[in-house]
Amino acid sequence: MTTPRIAIIGAGPTGLGAAWRLTELGHHRWDLFEAQRHCGGLATSHVDGQGFVWDVGGHVVFSHYAYFDGLLDFLLGDAWIHHAREAWVWMRDRFIPYPFQNNIWRLPKDDLVACLDGLLKVQLRGAERPANFQQWILQNFGQGLADVFMLPYNFKVWAHDPAEISTQWMGERVTTVDLAKVLRNLVLEQDDVSWGPNSTFRFPAHGGTGAIWGALTDCLPRERVHFSSPVARIETAERILVLSDGRRVPYDALISTMPLDRSLAISDCPELAQTAARLKHSSTHVVGVGMEGQPPAALATKCWMYFPEPQFPFYRVTVFSNYSPNNVPQPGRQWSLMAEVSESAQRPVDHRSVVSSTIAGLRAAKLIPDGTQICSTHHQRLEYGYPTPSTERDSILREVLPRLESRNVYSRGRFGAWKYEVANQDHSLMQGVEAVDRILYGVEELTVQFPNAVNAGKNVGRPWRGGQVRGNGDKLAALHFGLPDQRAERMAA
Repeated sequence: MTTPRIAIIGAGPTGLGAAWRLTELGHHRWDLFEAQRHCGGLATSHVDGQGFVWDVGGHVVFSHYAYFDGLLDFLLGDAWIHHAREAWVWMRDRFIPYPFQNNIWRLPKDDLVACLDGLLKVQLRGAERPANFQQWILQNFGQGLADVFMLPYNFKVWAHDPAEISTQWMGERVTTVDLAKVLRNLVLEQDDVSWGPNSTFRFPAHGGTGAIWGALTDCLPRERVHFSSPVARIETAERILVLSDGRRVPYDALISTMPLDRSLAISDCPELAQTAARLKHSSTHVVGVGMEGQPPAALATKCWMYFPEPQFPFYRVTVFSNYSPNNVPQPGRQWSLMAEVSESAQRPVDHRSVVSSTIAGLRAAKLIPDGTQICSTHHQRLEYGYPTPSTERDSILREVLPRLESRNVYSRGRFGAWKYEVANQDHSLMQGVEAVDRILYGVEELTVQFPNAVNAGKNVGRPWRGGQVRGNGDKLAALHFGLPDQRAERMAA
């Protein structure tokens, strides 16, 4: 059997995961093409002119996969800082611990009564199948919690009406309400803060999140990774990539991490492109503010904060210098905040004033104390920030993805597969790894096919144990990936 030629578009976590898996298996007929001059995609990091490190959004590392954990241990060794999450909601001129619904006892009395009234009413109503995310919120949280937090916050983060969003993506992302716990916390005036898969996380000690992907790129054959090489055309019938400089690259299988609507727009599949054009997404503005001194006491241990109220342009603010002291050029003498602002046609943003309005909002929320000297600002706009799980998303994907796969094109990653529920860094890398195993050995992909099953577990599969495994089909490689024995036997056959 001829060894297949595999092309990869994009050097983000998914593309690098695929390249790493091919290298690990000793498969040398592959090339990766990245439009930018650097790796990392939406998980890259930048250093501004004053020496402050900025991520492309508030990334943290937590994992569902033993393979992912083992690989990251190998890449950065002990150069990690481990955190217990401190996430908060800022509203009504006060901090409320996350998850908000478990800590409503901290609300002003009028809001608290409205939330409790809504919660009690939903307990008495029979459950109906919700048609969209807005209905799900109202059925599970009641009108009070929906009005106070859930609906305004979700509009800010998604930049789309929750009535246009499905419920299939949620899984572990949204906790429901335990009324007994809410009442107990109210009576005892105690906080409940430990929920969620990222209750603990780690962060690189140096270089921001991008340090992970730079280290992985350094482990790959340099001659196989091509930066500044944007793809201009995908000819699926002839299995050829046309690069912007005119080069024509033949392939047997393609792993594309481009946004699905964009990759189809430059392909020879006009009908699929028309269908994929109905997919929705939001854009993200990342605004960083570097300051002299040290953070105020109220922020000394906080990780990030959510902002549901309309007077603040951002939906989340990260105390980025708390993630690592090396995110600022002079640790102990400087600190930094990083805000995220969502944008869509439903939620327009003035690009010219987004930095000044963000700084004004940070001051209004008392996150930047009076007299604080700002020494650096950073602004980056991401056209593709979040893939929106719209109510028609799944029907679009069911039509488009299998037809692409029939042409040996595997669209994977945050925007390649367009599945927000498996769009974290661990999910994204494993989508690349699993795509390779499917192409080479016909092994079923778990992450993109069964998001809920993957997210329900912790440390899925056996860990990657280090070292590179040579020889396609090696059973040891399959076991490192953590496949069940029967799948390992299929790969070794």
